[in-house]
Parts: sequence; C-alpha cells; structure tokens
Amino acid sequence: MGKTALITGITGQDGSYLAEFLLSKGYKVFGMVRRSSSENFDRIEHIRDKVILRQGDLLDQLSLLNLIEESAPDEIYNLAAQSFVPTSWTKPLLTGEFTALGVTRMLEAMRAVKSKARFYQASSSEMFGMVQEVPQKESTPFYPRSPYGVAKVYGHFITVNYRESYNMFAVSGILFNHESPRRGKEFVTRKVTDGVARIKLGLQTELKLGNLDAKRDWGFAGDYVRAMWLMLQQDKADDYVISTGETHSVQELVEVAFSHAGLDWKKHVKIDPAFIRPAEVDLLIGDASKAKKELGWVPEVSFEGLVKMMVDADIERLKNGRP
Repeated sequence: MGKTALITGITGQDGSYLAEFLLSKGYKVFGMVRRSSSENFDRIEHIRDKVILRQGDLLDQLSLLNLIEESAPDEIYNLAAQSFVPTSWTKPLLTGEFTALGVTRMLEAMRAVKSKARFYQASSSEMFGMVQEVPQKESTPFYPRSPYGVAKVYGHFITVNYRESYNMFAVSGILFNHESPRRGKEFVTRKVTDGVARIKLGLQTELKLGNLDAKRDWGFAGDYVRAMWLMLQQDKADDYVISTGETHSVQELVEVAFSHAGLDWKKHVKIDPAFIRPAEVDLLIGDASKAKKELGWVPEVSFEGLVKMMVDADIERLKNGRP
C-alpha cells in the first residue's frame, strides 16, 4: 500500500511540483484548496484527475481537523502561506494569520487527529533578512526584515516547539529562492522572463525594475521539492537549509534572460523606485552542506539553465496566446 500525502498550497508553484513528484513515487495525494472565487488551478491542470482536492483554510481550525481526518495522511506538507514579501507590508496582519498562526493551527489539527504523521513546514531564507553571517546555515541567527520574514520565523519555531514538546516528526526546510516557469509573475525572476518574452514578441518595449544590485541564491523549484520529501524520509526529524550556494544579482538575471532572447537589456530596462522595498535584504546565500551530507541532496539545474528554461517557457506561452 503506497503512502498518502496532504499538501496545503497545492495550486502554488511548489505544491504543483511536489504533487507531480509524489505521484511519480506512487503516493495518493490530497491537496487543500481555499474556497475562493479566484482559485487558480492552472499549475495542476495536467494532474487534476490524479489528485484529490478538498476545501480547507489555514484560518479555519475545524476545516483542518476535518481534512486530516478524511485524508489520514502519512505526510503533511504545509506549503500554503501569504508568500509574496511586498504584500506582507500592505497586509501584515493577514500575513501573520496565514504564515504564522496557520502553522500552529495545522500542527494542532495534526496532533489531535494524526499525531504520527510526518510534517514538513516551508521555512524561508527571508528569515535571515539582515544576515548575521555569510553564507547562511541552520545555526545562523534570524533577523527578518519584512512582516513575511517575521511570520516565517514564528512558523519555523512553532514547528521546532511541537517536535520537541510532543515528540512529533516535524521538520522545517529553510528554502532559499527557488523559481520555475510556474513562478507567479509578481516575483522578480518571472517578471523578468515574462518581460523578455513580451519584448521579444513585440508586445511591449520596456521593463520596469527596482534594485538591480539585490543578490539572491536562486535554484529550480523542481529540485527543491525533492529535498522536502527527503527530509520526511529520514530516521530523525531535523531542519535543513536548501540552496545552491551561489549568489547572483538581479542584473545578472536580466543579462542572462535578455541575451538568451538575443536582446540588449540596456535598451529596455528602466529603474522604477516604486519597486524598491522599504527594507532590503542584503546578501542571501545558503550553505546546504548539511542537506548534501545527510539527505544526499544536490541541485541539478544551474542558474543559467533555470533562467533560459523560464524565458523559453514564457515565449512559448505567449506564442500560443496564453495570458
């Protein structure tokens, strides 16, 4: 009998890749979706008949209890959150409800109904914020610089707390930025590759961006969901940094994307102060040596390979008339 997994946030980038990955491993996959008129199933359309979607909401404790009872999962992947950093400045309370307290609601529901399940919490490199050391590893102190980062720190430590207080198998993956053709267009990587595709196809002439000097450690989401799964297959629950260990600036991202499409970025990119964050995160670069050693995990897609994959996918999408 194969295992059963429950994924919150299944319609997101990571949720869709994780669902595909678990299906390939023979899992029965339940996905939690919010009852919302704007729910977007695009990313899981190709596997929709293979997963079981159920309504639930991180703001509603009873819905989580019912969901865990019905799905009886061996593994729970809590990927749902308000995950866009700039939005956390305009909606700090909502961000806290979903991204912080939502984790507690999920852990409480699991403790009540299926305490022997294994729990994965999506922690974030944004927790490091104003970084206290470079590169960042599991022991690096957190200094979040956005309401999102602060909420993620709460979610991280409440997971550690339940592991230590109730002896639950609960882990946090501290994932650095990970991108893909399924990334939302509000994120800078996808904003750039979508912009390049539109300029290439004559649909627009310029691309407005904020801080070109901001540096990030960018990997491929498909590689990172494999790490989530590996964490739940270990004998002992522990937390891991997942990253490429390389850092690239937004300008490098822009250069690779535009040159891949045969364009000169300097002719098209305009700096717009509206896109600069109230408090910028400095240098996020992760040290994933613990994950490499204990999980045997290594990223397979390079930075250049990732950017080119995203540009190609956006050009293809627009050529086929998809929004």
